[in-house]
Amino acid sequence: MSFTKPNLAESLPDADFEANIDDIDDGVDDGVEDGDAATASAPIVLQLTPDVCGTRLDKVVSSLVPQYSRSRIQQWIEAGHVTVDGKPGTTKMTTYGDETVIVLPQPAPDEQAFKAEDMPLDVVYEDAAIIVINKPAGLVVHPAAGNWSGTLLNGLLFRWPALVGVPRAGIVHRLDKDTSGLMVVAKTLEAQTDLVRQLQARTVKRQYLALVWGSPQLNGTVDSPMARHPRDRIKMAVSESLIAKPAVTHYQRLATGLLDRRPVSLMGCRLETGRTHQIRVHMQSLGFSLVGDALYGKQHLMPAFPRQALQASRLGLIHPTTGKACEWFAPLPDDFAALLERAGISAPE
Repeated sequence: MSFTKPNLAESLPDADFEANIDDIDDGVDDGVEDGDAATASAPIVLQLTPDVCGTRLDKVVSSLVPQYSRSRIQQWIEAGHVTVDGKPGTTKMTTYGDETVIVLPQPAPDEQAFKAEDMPLDVVYEDAAIIVINKPAGLVVHPAAGNWSGTLLNGLLFRWPALVGVPRAGIVHRLDKDTSGLMVVAKTLEAQTDLVRQLQARTVKRQYLALVWGSPQLNGTVDSPMARHPRDRIKMAVSESLIAKPAVTHYQRLATGLLDRRPVSLMGCRLETGRTHQIRVHMQSLGFSLVGDALYGKQHLMPAFPRQALQASRLGLIHPTTGKACEWFAPLPDDFAALLERAGISAPE
């Protein structure tokens, strides 16, 4: 099946998304504990005394080295960085009060987050103020628990070392790890400030292509506030709670096909807001989860595609230096294009 590529700028309501540089949310804990100032340093030698006899090792070390959190010390013990009389300790071992304990402080994972790392980056556009990146699926944008290295931020710092002087290495918005497509990065603080204001003013425009299970109506709008899922904090959900934030997604069905003998639809989505997982949650709330979405999708259909079929295909903004309107388009990555071909849908040009 094929379709005529519509002009979404005309066929859908004018839409963009709001964001703030301090609101980047990767959906996981940051892993940093209050008061946990762990840095690589010289070994700490502790000579235990009889008053701690019968006390667990982790509790003893935590009381004698209060500058580090107990959970961090437990991690060091489990990793073999705490020895008792020359042998690796265990978290639950009981002390006798006459041992020599040596603690080898380790850097906190988040302290490694802002290190430069060489990696290939698909640069769509670059000038003195901004960089437009075509992010591949599988690349995490910003360091967080479980992903303290190997992120886009690390790659940006390697290729443009001067970004170390810009908050978040110039990142002003994000894409989910397994979402591909266009992102803008600021090269200066002035450009970053301008882009953040554009996000807040809803003058940055992003268009997505998504393949969903089923056949939604030809077009529509989801106006449903979102908040963290009440039982699973990794997930987001449509919510009526007082802490829910407004979330509006406009969508249009562009083409239909069959995947594994089940109906699928290629959707064009435009956002008025930029909540975490917004398109994925809003489409799922309508009963049309994204193909390959392991978090919000239909588990028995996962073999169809190894990631959510979502691509940030168009990016439009006002250049922070020249004041001119700019727009970029990204072709579908090979895996997404092959998926559409399987479904009998011609990839948009």
